[in-house]
Amino acid sequence: DVMQEFLRENKLDVKLRERGLIDSWEELMGKTIYRATKQIYIKDGKLFVVISSSVIRNELYMLKQEIVRKLNEKAGEDLITELILR
Repeated sequence: DVMQEFLRENKLDVKLRERGLIDSWEELMGKTIYRATKQIYIKDGKLFVVISSSVIRNELYMLKQEIVRKLNEKAGEDLITELILR
């Protein structure tokens, strides 16, 4: 309880949950997409993903809402508001 309170007071609990989502990217998206992912980070509730393949990026673009839903479901709360693919 003390640790949870410390994390909450220092706003680290959200950062830990965001880190958990980033770490679960391969599990949620699969090896092919994971290998094409060059950079992934969360800023202000937006998930930024840099993809090396334009074909995969276009496929993901069409599934943006579903990906956001899956990520938030994994987190157990709405951490991600938008997916930005580059």
